[in-house]
Amino acid sequence: MNHIIPVTYEGKPCYEIYLEESFGLLPTLLRELGYGPERKLCIVTDSNVAPLYACELQELLRHTFSHCSVHVIPAGEDHKNTDTVGTVYEHLIREKFDRRDLLLALGGGVVGDLTGFAAATYLRGIDFVQIPTTLLAQVDSSIGGKTGVDFLQYKNMVGAFYMPRLVYMNLSTLLSLPGRQYLSGMAEILKHGQIRDAAYFQKTADQAKAVLGRELSVLREIIYASCIIKRDVVERDPREQGERALLNFGHTIGHAVEKLSGFSLLHGECVSLGMVGAAFLSWRYGSYREESYRKLRKTLADFQLPVALTAPAFSPEEVLAATKLDKKMDSGRVKFVLLKEPGEAYLTREVSDRQILEGIRVLFQEEAK
Repeated sequence: MNHIIPVTYEGKPCYEIYLEESFGLLPTLLRELGYGPERKLCIVTDSNVAPLYACELQELLRHTFSHCSVHVIPAGEDHKNTDTVGTVYEHLIREKFDRRDLLLALGGGVVGDLTGFAAATYLRGIDFVQIPTTLLAQVDSSIGGKTGVDFLQYKNMVGAFYMPRLVYMNLSTLLSLPGRQYLSGMAEILKHGQIRDAAYFQKTADQAKAVLGRELSVLREIIYASCIIKRDVVERDPREQGERALLNFGHTIGHAVEKLSGFSLLHGECVSLGMVGAAFLSWRYGSYREESYRKLRKTLADFQLPVALTAPAFSPEEVLAATKLDKKMDSGRVKFVLLKEPGEAYLTREVSDRQILEGIRVLFQEEAK
């Protein structure tokens, strides 16, 4: 199978997604995009990823660019803010980067979102390339051109739509991920199946053993299919005027839990919890069947993702209040993604606070009633 995915933006070719098992093809692809010895490169990465791959990439690309520097930011969601973006700006100014130069985002979703936002705003726009090293970033945040940072208690409140020149995935980086970080990405993959492709969801569920064993041949096919789903949704609605909002299934409750946990729970873990709450409401107040709800819970648990909270330091009412801080609010009402059936999602503004609270309370129980 050809594992190159072309992406269009507003009907025109924009960039390509490459699924490889090394960084070896990257210099050739960058030269083909027009980057050469007259350009400078800054690799932006974090304190977790830098010791693993920064030197390797710097050595690989030093003959392609006139200057190749590395800027390391502190790892973690709590550093995804405008202060950290300021350190990127300062580095680029000190190194005399201009609009013809290039940023390379090497890391997970925080690095990709933050570097993309820095690229969108430095000198009113400088090129950047996404090199996602986590499963979650590979199937979600690296695709679609959403960039941004958190502001105060508001997640991803400051940002821009800004497309990369290339998304390059070295799937072997998944082998170095800690277990929780690795499995966190499965929440987004299973989400794609629930909102768009029930057969894909079932096929992924059936391959749990291979996924847990990090078999790259299986992961390649799963990641490819997941990227296709997200690519197709984003191409039809690049600026989230409608269909793209369906990708937020599980995120309204999930983002609230993520913030209240002080980011002790990973993004994918919170999306897993959010999907349980949303699927419960889809069953109780819609056409989604109880059997499908139970299947989703079991599948998430099979991939070692949480389906209930363990000794939370916050209440269901606090989670509900936190959903009101979400950027997806519309005229004071929560835009909520529910399921008609596996593979078919819809957006509604008609979910009441009482109903949302009911979905949240499921997460505070050992087993949903």
